[in-house]
Amino acid sequence: MWRIWKVFDPRRVLVIQGVFLFALAVMIHFVILSTERFNWFEGNPVGTSSLSAPETSTSTTAFG
Repeated sequence: MWRIWKVFDPRRVLVIQGVFLFALAVMIHFVILSTERFNWFEGNPVGTSSLSAPETSTSTTAFG
């Protein structure tokens, strides 16, 4: 395994890996933003989603 670093410069490999991972993260975010369900800029405001939380009763508990 150590011989691979004689072929490739470790600094260049780490920089290229960082650029690749950043570009991958940006692409994933753009794909998510392009869907109507997960677009948090132009989608439904918080609280009007079709996947809202179930309603709970307002009973008192032992803690309060």
